[in-house]
Amino acid sequence: MSIKGIGIDAVDIERFRTALERTPSMRQRLFTETELAYVAPKIDPVPSLAARFAAREAVMKAMGLGLGAFGFHEVWVERADSGVPSLAITGRALELAIDRGITRWHLSITHTDIVAIAHVIAE
Repeated sequence: MSIKGIGIDAVDIERFRTALERTPSMRQRLFTETELAYVAPKIDPVPSLAARFAAREAVMKAMGLGLGAFGFHEVWVERADSGVPSLAITGRALELAIDRGITRWHLSITHTDIVAIAHVIAE
């Protein structure tokens, strides 16, 4: 394994909740239909959405990039039947990853009532 980058991001859940309440269109702008469908049955989907947002930011950091380097729908979190999260990368994000020699991703996400955290390793 050759690590090309590591990224971590933390999102304050209440601050994220406030942003989503102020701008309801943010959900569609930031998240894929698959992600929104995954969180829809949850009593409180905001912690899971915050973790998915943190994953996007952690990917940008792992590639050494800043916010806006690629579209939010070009990176998303998928879940295996076992519950293990993984990253899906497409479009400009995939091009940037290929340019950096990244061929494999590792993702860990978690949240409490207060904060959502994502850790990404790019190989």
